[in-house]
Amino acid sequence: MSNKPYTPDTEVLRTRLAELMPQVRADLERLVRIPSVSADAFDQSTLEHSADAVAELLRGAGIEDVEILRAEGGRPAVVGRRPAPAGAPTVMLYAHHDVQPPGPEQDWESPAFEPTERNGRLYARGAADDKAGIMAHVAALRVLGDELGVGLVLFIEGEEEIGSPTFTPFLMEYRERLAADVIVVADSANWKIGVPGLTTTLRGLVDGTITVRTLKHAVHSGLYGGPVPDAMLATTRLLNSFWTEDGTLAVAGLKTGESDPLEYPEADFRSDSGLLEGVELIGTGSLTSRIWTRPTLSIIGIDAPSVAQASNTLIPEVTVKFSVRIAPGQDPAAAFAAIEEHVRANTPFGAQVQVRAGEAGHAFQADVSGPVYDVARWAMEQAWGTPPVGIGIGGSIPFIADLLEVYPEATVLLTGVEDPDSRAHGANESLHLGEFERVCLAEALLLAALGSDQN
Repeated sequence: MSNKPYTPDTEVLRTRLAELMPQVRADLERLVRIPSVSADAFDQSTLEHSADAVAELLRGAGIEDVEILRAEGGRPAVVGRRPAPAGAPTVMLYAHHDVQPPGPEQDWESPAFEPTERNGRLYARGAADDKAGIMAHVAALRVLGDELGVGLVLFIEGEEEIGSPTFTPFLMEYRERLAADVIVVADSANWKIGVPGLTTTLRGLVDGTITVRTLKHAVHSGLYGGPVPDAMLATTRLLNSFWTEDGTLAVAGLKTGESDPLEYPEADFRSDSGLLEGVELIGTGSLTSRIWTRPTLSIIGIDAPSVAQASNTLIPEVTVKFSVRIAPGQDPAAAFAAIEEHVRANTPFGAQVQVRAGEAGHAFQADVSGPVYDVARWAMEQAWGTPPVGIGIGGSIPFIADLLEVYPEATVLLTGVEDPDSRAHGANESLHLGEFERVCLAEALLLAALGSDQN
């Protein structure tokens, strides 16, 4: 590939995009109104409706070869293909059309599946994660039209929000159809409003359950309380052992790392995270290291009697679900083994304990050298007027490791539409409309430059 400058005319593409944005937004709103929650407890027919809608959008953007595919037992994925001109690369554009459950209705300021604009942001479940990712791809194709100089594979998955359980079988079954030289994953975030980001690291994931038992059955707390350790007492003592006094994770065998230096003022972090006034931060080191390159453990669920159903009994059994984010370079199996060893070494009172594994996903660390990243940085700087920063993401996208295993020579670019206030997965998820337009322009510039570089 040649060195900069690239041939696409930024202002021409910017003007075209501005004219197209009203229709892009209208199509995004139509997608968002489809409640395509992939979790088992929800109506799965919505995913069929969503896949059909995405397929029509791809056909309307000039992609003639569009199929709705799935691996056995999987949710519907949309795959669109356009062959590459001679000598040009093929680019995979990834996003997902399934969304998280909306959560309690009362937590939303406007209905979760009715897109509503407030102060330049579009609020709805899936508005940011990840239906705007789909529409960024579509917008780029509309902007470029017949001038597109690369081959394309569009892969719009339907089960990312449940951990992509059939992703690997899907890749193996459709390996040839999905093959690409560059893979653009539109499911990440930018650094902040007005500053683009290229995601260079992701933490991996290990989760599971811990069940603690101390009694054969519940007994009267007045008759037996005192000498009998109930399961709740044993569980809380066990859980307390996971952290030091300052909140640092205290599990031997978990790797840790340092992020690249990037200023993140504490006041901004507190605002972005919604931390209540007076609540102290935990852990040590830079904030970016704590959220990007160091392991964390969260207890995300507890099976025990609810307050409403509580009685004066000693609880015989408690189960908790844990979620561990692991640092780049950590093997998920070794991380689970470290958690299990810690549990067995720190379960008090001789309580019986069982640790079960759940999901596992590898971390990601990008090689940001090379011509594709040079083009991506150029495209982002053109779209935002400021160069991108390399950022980490504390969350996990385990399927990226699967993509690299199947296509080891491909370059993966992890981009996205979110910003610190997008609240993906939470109530009042939203998309900053100004940033969304910049994302669309950056992708159009990226594809144009990758194609024009061959001419």
